Amino acid sequence: QVQLVESGGGSVQAGGSLRLSCAASGSIFSINAVDWYRQAPGKQRELVARITSGDSTNYTDSVMGRFTISRNNAQNTVYLQKNSLKPEDTAVYYCHTLVHMAHYWGKGTLVTVSS
Repeated sequence: QVQLVESGGGSVQAGGSLRLSCAASGSIFSINAVDWYRQAPGKQRELVARITSGDSTNYTDSVMGRFTISRNNAQNTVYLQKNSLKPEDTAVYYCHTLVHMAHYWGKGTLVTVSS
């Protein structure tokens, strides 16, 4: 059983920064891709960033150049550094991975950006 725990959310003013962390219960991150998703009020959950086992990264267009995903395999943790935050970045952010064809999600961490 894989457990993912997000942390680092909070309230920040527009233009500010936050770093989210996703800690896994086991040593899975070194062999699996990990995603950050977000869900804003009244909207569908969307993929924000992905990092593969080979450290390739992908971002949705709206966060390109502002967010950076990274991983520390020794600590079983994936990070999402978020800079130049905008009010439209307000959402619950979820960590996700796929292990042996099973999807695992964290419970999410709330990020609120005020103008």
